[in-house]
Amino acid sequence: MNRLLISGTNSNCGKTTITMALLAAFKHKGLDIASFKCGPDYIDPMFHRKVLDVKTHNLDPYFCTEDMLDDQFIRNSGQDLSIIEGAMGFYDGIGVEGKASAWEVAKAIKSPVILILDAKGMSNSAAAIIKGFKEYKSDSMIQGVIFNGISEGLYPLLSGIAESIGVKAYGFLPRKEEYSVESRNLGLITANEIKDIKEKINGLRDLAEKYIDLEGLLELAKQAPIIESKVDFRDSIRTNSKLISSDKSDLRIAVSKDNAFCFMYEENIEILEDLGCEIIYFSPLKDEKLPKDISGLYLCGGYPELYKEELSKNKKLCNEIKNKMIKGIPTIAECGGFMYLHDSIENIPMVGFIKGNCIKTDKLQRFGYIEIKALNDNLLCSKDESIRVHEFHYYDSENCGESFIAQKASNKLEYLCCHGFNSYYAGFPHIYLPANPDFAISFVKNALKWKG
Repeated sequence: MNRLLISGTNSNCGKTTITMALLAAFKHKGLDIASFKCGPDYIDPMFHRKVLDVKTHNLDPYFCTEDMLDDQFIRNSGQDLSIIEGAMGFYDGIGVEGKASAWEVAKAIKSPVILILDAKGMSNSAAAIIKGFKEYKSDSMIQGVIFNGISEGLYPLLSGIAESIGVKAYGFLPRKEEYSVESRNLGLITANEIKDIKEKINGLRDLAEKYIDLEGLLELAKQAPIIESKVDFRDSIRTNSKLISSDKSDLRIAVSKDNAFCFMYEENIEILEDLGCEIIYFSPLKDEKLPKDISGLYLCGGYPELYKEELSKNKKLCNEIKNKMIKGIPTIAECGGFMYLHDSIENIPMVGFIKGNCIKTDKLQRFGYIEIKALNDNLLCSKDESIRVHEFHYYDSENCGESFIAQKASNKLEYLCCHGFNSYYAGFPHIYLPANPDFAISFVKNALKWKG
């Protein structure tokens, strides 16, 4: 399993740009590749899948044990190469200890690390930064550096400085504004919104082929030690699948998927499929009806606030979703999907199942890893059961719910959240179902009851 973890000194240092450039360049060579994203980010993996057509998964030490990370990585690795993109700075994570950082992922899967350094305006100071990152932890795994945003003339100096402290330089990427990808408050703008995204990726690929030592990186990736999975995470899921349903074609789950609803963990889909579900995608923007013969509904996150007028005009679908939920169809609605179920978003009518309005704010309302514990029996779990989740949103609700109590991983702050009842879960937190497969199993069992 040849692999490299691409991490950086900080957020916005160029990790995503260089990762996309490398993926495009190695794919252009005809290699069978896969990509992974450290942490809970669902936007970067969406880019990898949509634009580069590579299989992508998350590796998150907060959601998963080290054995689960190894199993997840091994099952989804590329035949020739896997590239893992870090999050934030290499050591940044939860609290002072930096738990759930890209460094923890590198240790778990024993991956060589390439540090990305935006070195504009630097010379010898780059050595202090690189040396500090490499030696901060004795097992940092940092094997090389790629410089971002520098000129061709500056690279010989910087590469010499890096190698003088024992870190190999594998090239650089010059700053080219025409190939940059814009961001918004939750991260990158989605791939569907960028008309010339293919041209941008091809431009980055050409730069990588010209300025980055691709062969050297591939040789380094081949030096990664062999790792073996100690657990088969999906084996228990398959066992439960046999207990739940023997005919996968019988259990159809409708999942929202379009420009307004595009934030979804691939692992959530896979675990539902392992439990015997057939996933049927639909568009709340375009489809006037839900798919036929469904037994459950999954409204994922996204940007419904950007499309609120279009969503509001689709009255037939709004009414059907509301009526089916009143009748009790098992439903998961998270973040953007939760907002969609409200009476309104910024006073524009929506589905009308959750009472209240969603309002825009000028700062993050809640951000980071949390664990939510149920205060009553509900669709996904019994009272006092819990699951680790992630929350990240600028919009807020007049009716966030009080069926779970959340505790932040960073400072242990607690607050009430989410609507959890017999037939539905709805709230801002994004659920990562493999963190507690029992939540997925409960959802599927209730979907089977609905079908019956």
